[in-house]
Amino acid sequence: MNTQRILSHFHESAEIKIQSATVLAQPIGQAIELMFSALSNGNKILACGNGGSAADAQHFAAELVGRFERERFPLPAISLATDTSILTAVANDYSYREIFSKQVQAFGQAGDILLAISTSGNSANVMAAIEAALEREMRVIALTGKGGGAIGKMLTDADVHICVPADRTARIQEVHLVTIHALCDGIDVALFGGDVNE
Repeated sequence: MNTQRILSHFHESAEIKIQSATVLAQPIGQAIELMFSALSNGNKILACGNGGSAADAQHFAAELVGRFERERFPLPAISLATDTSILTAVANDYSYREIFSKQVQAFGQAGDILLAISTSGNSANVMAAIEAALEREMRVIALTGKGGGAIGKMLTDADVHICVPADRTARIQEVHLVTIHALCDGIDVALFGGDVNE
């Protein structure tokens, strides 16, 4: 493999992250406030996405239920992409478009948050989950890229759109991961204050 090609992945990733930092700092801060408020009021966070975004949803839920960088009580977060029996039953009996929305209808309540992840902003089943969340008076935090797609147009003023200024899926996913870590850190600081190393 050409070493220059490998280096280009690292350089491009670093450049996109630096560009994203300025654009995304404010919406990430707004998302942290929403999540902190919901968790403080006894609500939960549901997360969904497909493929790599499913892995990100699972990663986020694991950081909240387990821990991020400090010992604390578990926080209620559920990945909607992990129960294969629910996913396959709904996809088989209804449609793949409903695999997340059915779970939002089952588990979501007013005041909860949906973390909706789609690099393109056009994932039909994530859009259906957003529709179900809005119907249930949940707030939506959307992680997208490529201009935000249809998801960007669905969100209300009460929701938060974190749209990575990039078109390459791999780069968008890499910024989504940093964003997820920033969200987890922000939640911990909002709950407990200070720095983990203090």
